[in-house]
Amino acid sequence: MIGIIDSSLIDWSRAQFALTAIYHWVFVPLTLGLAVVMGIMETLYYRSGDEFWQRTAKFWMKLFGINFAVGVATGLILEFEFGTNWSNYSWFVGDIFGAPLAIEGIVAFFMESTFVAVMFFGWKKVSKGFHLASTWLTGAGATISAWWILVANSWMQHPVGMEFNPDTARNEMISFTEVALSPFAVSKFFHTVLSAWTLGAIFVIGVSCWYLLKGREKKFALASIKVGAIMGIFSAVMVALTGDESGHQVAQHQPMKLAAMEGLYQGESGAGLTAIALLNPAKQTPQDGVDPYLFEIKIPYMLSLLADRDINSFVPGINDILNGGYQLKDGTTALSVEEKIAKGKVAIAAFAAYRQARADGDEAEAKVQAGLLRENMPYFGYGHIKNVNDVVPPVALTFYMFRIMVMLGGYFIVFFLVALFLVYKKDITKMKWFHWVAIFTIPLGYLAGQAGWAVAEVGRQPWVIQDMMPTNVAVSQVSVGSVQLTFFIFLALFTVLLIAEIGIMLKAIKKGPELKEVA
Repeated sequence: MIGIIDSSLIDWSRAQFALTAIYHWVFVPLTLGLAVVMGIMETLYYRSGDEFWQRTAKFWMKLFGINFAVGVATGLILEFEFGTNWSNYSWFVGDIFGAPLAIEGIVAFFMESTFVAVMFFGWKKVSKGFHLASTWLTGAGATISAWWILVANSWMQHPVGMEFNPDTARNEMISFTEVALSPFAVSKFFHTVLSAWTLGAIFVIGVSCWYLLKGREKKFALASIKVGAIMGIFSAVMVALTGDESGHQVAQHQPMKLAAMEGLYQGESGAGLTAIALLNPAKQTPQDGVDPYLFEIKIPYMLSLLADRDINSFVPGINDILNGGYQLKDGTTALSVEEKIAKGKVAIAAFAAYRQARADGDEAEAKVQAGLLRENMPYFGYGHIKNVNDVVPPVALTFYMFRIMVMLGGYFIVFFLVALFLVYKKDITKMKWFHWVAIFTIPLGYLAGQAGWAVAEVGRQPWVIQDMMPTNVAVSQVSVGSVQLTFFIFLALFTVLLIAEIGIMLKAIKKGPELKEVA
């Protein structure tokens, strides 16, 4: 489809997109989390009429607004990069991928931009009920925005609802419902948004504990900790449950990612889940015979239960997926990667032959080649793979990021339970040790989110679209120098924005809520 691409161009394009995505995800989860917090605070004001809750809501709204403004800037750049750095990808699947992004821009962003103005400036201009609705609709707009973006991302992980049109050389949507309501997308949405709520709760408790450490705004801090702890327990437990379903979806549709998450090279029935392990850095390739672990502790049968809801099911490892020969869930035998590459090359050749036959006016030959293309289209992307080991993602990074995410998720549940116990059963104002723990838990909330995205995106490499389009085919044919230049421009720009945002947030926090302190 395209000519040979310089590998350094691929690496720099990936680096630039990763940079933008990492910075963007610094701002998005706090936006989603604080949207719920300020909605709860204003609801309490609406129900009670107590101006304390109004002022509390206004404080968290102020921090929401600072974070929201910077997040929009990074999000716009991220979407533009699909056209600048990944134009072949955008051409190949733009009819599908562009639909959820267009809806996100037209509907969700419109909701946010409309109601956020009422939320900030309409306190004395509209009724209490309408203002409350505006606050919740601002949060709903941000959440709907996340929904459509995650639908687009989930489609890349598990492409459904489309058909390849050889006349246009594009994949075209045939079922919007399948794309929008894919089980993969649903589980990813709830897992991602609930993780953002968890960060929002951590942030609220951490900031409130800073006030307690300083002996300030005790009533505000205690009220905020109560709301944050209750919200945090709910969201953190739900993150664990939705994470289980997300892992099940990965097992069904991205077995290589699951194998990398577990560092599993040889599949087994009744597979155990690796709880604690240290990978062997001497292992270079799947077939080198080197033991993948220096040590490991497993939970018996848990991986099979996670993958297939059956403690005795067979979970394929990296070598099984490369070599094929094991039985799939539908009763067929798994092909080896070499066989998939061969079929992919047949599909690419059939596509070229179809185009030539159509150009020559040979409809009979075009029909034959179209049938051959349809038969082998599921392996189209493999035709661009040069080495079977290229389909193995970076195992160490995927493995360790998955464990960081899971361990922090467990820690957050304990953290919220302790916070709730202390704020209701003890005098949390005197628990300085917990104040420091809460403050230092804030960056851990961000780390957990970034680790989750590393698992999702690094774990599916080398695919931009799973099994359909590898990275080396998706990239734009631009100069390496231009991508390098913009990488460093974005690095400087985003870093300045982040520093500015942190500075403004800290200034607002130090100023504190505009409350009359009640001891």
